Amino acid sequence: MSKVLLVHAKGGPPLGYVLNRAAARAEVHLLALSALPSSVAESAGSLCASVVTPGEAERADLVSLIVSRARAVGAEAVLTCSEYAVVAVAEACEQLGLAGPGAAAALARDKRMMRRTWRQHGLPQPEFRPVATEADLLEAAAALSFPMLLKAAWSAGSTAHQIIREPHEVAAAWQRSRQVMAESAQLGFAELHVAEANAHFVVEEIVTGTASAWFEEPGWGDYVSVEGVVADGVFHPVCLSGRMPTVEPFTERAGITPALLPEEAQARVVDLARRAVDALGLDNCGTHTEIKLGADGRMWLIETAARFGGAMTVPQIEEVFGLDLVGMLVDQLLGRPVDWPAEALTPEHARGAAGSLVVLAVDGSGAAWPDRRNWDFPVVRENVPLAAGSRLSVVAESSLPDGTPVPVYDPAAGANTMAALCLLSATDAATVLRDFAVLIAALPAVLPPAGSVPAGPTVPAEGPAALSAARPEGVPA
Repeated sequence: MSKVLLVHAKGGPPLGYVLNRAAARAEVHLLALSALPSSVAESAGSLCASVVTPGEAERADLVSLIVSRARAVGAEAVLTCSEYAVVAVAEACEQLGLAGPGAAAALARDKRMMRRTWRQHGLPQPEFRPVATEADLLEAAAALSFPMLLKAAWSAGSTAHQIIREPHEVAAAWQRSRQVMAESAQLGFAELHVAEANAHFVVEEIVTGTASAWFEEPGWGDYVSVEGVVADGVFHPVCLSGRMPTVEPFTERAGITPALLPEEAQARVVDLARRAVDALGLDNCGTHTEIKLGADGRMWLIETAARFGGAMTVPQIEEVFGLDLVGMLVDQLLGRPVDWPAEALTPEHARGAAGSLVVLAVDGSGAAWPDRRNWDFPVVRENVPLAAGSRLSVVAESSLPDGTPVPVYDPAAGANTMAALCLLSATDAATVLRDFAVLIAALPAVLPPAGSVPAGPTVPAEGPAALSAARPEGVPA
C-alpha cells in the first residue's frame, strides 16, 4: 500500500476528517507539529501506521525534519492541510522529488509577495503597501486612501486585522497588530517555517463591496471563495462558497456551500480565480481563493491559499457535491489518475446545502452580547428553532467543551476568540442562510449565563493569549 506522510498543524479542515479520508487511500504516517485534538487522539492510533510528535529542538529546521521523517517511513507523498505548514511541506517535497505545491508556494502564503505578483499580472486588487515598521506604516498611510486595513502578511483567520480610519490611529494599530501576532504565536497559530514572519505586514485600501448586486437572496456577504485544486500545474475550479457578512474588522462568521450566484456571475468569478492562481505558478495542491464583489460587476482579489479552505469547507463540498477532495488530492500526489471536475460545480449540481458557523460573542449586527454566556451545544440544539429538515451538529475538535464561558469577542484577534464551530445541513443554501441568522440571534438568549453551569477551563475576558487553556483548533478560512 502506498505511504503518505501527513503533516499536522493547527488550522485547516478538522484533523479527524482528513485522517479518515487519507487513510482510505494510503498508509498514513502522522507528523504532529501541534497537539492532537482530544477528540482525535484515540482514533489517530488506529488510523495511522505511526504518530510522531517532535520536540522543540527537532522543529528548529522544519524542512529537514519533514524530509527525514518522510524518508524514514518511505513516504511516496507528503501532505498538509494547515496554512502554517504549507511552505515547509512544499520545500520538503522539492527536496524529496515528490509532487507538492511547488517552489512558488510562498507566493500563496506571504500576502506581500502575492499582491506584488498579481500587480505584475494586472489583476484587480486593493491598492497596498508592504510594511515592516511603524515608519513604513506611516509612509503608506500618507500614500493610500483612508480607510485602510492593516493585516499580518502570514496570518490566517483574520488574525491581527486592524482598520485604520484616520492618521492618528496608525501607531495604536501597529502596536496592537504586533501584540496579537505575538500572542497567536504562543497559541500555535503562526507560520512554522519562515523566520520573522510575525514581523511582516501589509496595509491596503478598503474597497467597497456590495452583495445585493450579485445575490437575489438578502443576507449574503459581499465576497465569495472559489475552492479548487492545481493538478500538475493546471487549475481546476471545484465550486464557490458563499459567506455571511463578516464581523468587524473582517472576521469570517459563516461559509455556505454552494454560493447562490447566477451562472454568468459564477463564470466571471471563476475566471478571475483562475487568473489569480495561474499567476502564482503552483504545481499540486488544493486552492482557496477569496474575491470581493462590488457594484457594476467589479471584483477584487483578497487572497489565495495553496491549500483547501479551512473550517468545514471540504466536508461541506463532500456532502453537497459528493467529492472527497482530500482523498482525491492524495491520489493526485501519488500519481494516480483523478477525475477532477471539468468546470466549477453550480447550485444545479448540488444535493442540498451545508454551512459552517463560527460562534462569536456578537449579534447579527456585530454588537457584543450584553453579558457573558457559557457554551452549551445540547441547549442550542434543543432550543433554537430551525427549518424543517435542517440538521445542526458541533465540530468537537474545533469547539470549547460544554460549560466553558464564551470568550469576549476581540476584533483584533479575529477567530482566536471563537467558542465553537457548528455544521448545518439543509435542503438548500437559502435555508442555511436563514437558519444561521436565527441561530446567531438566539445564542445570547438560549445559552446559560456564565457561572450557571459547571464550567471547563476558565477563559479570561480579554485577549487571545488568555485563551490558551481552552482554545479550540483554529479555523482559517
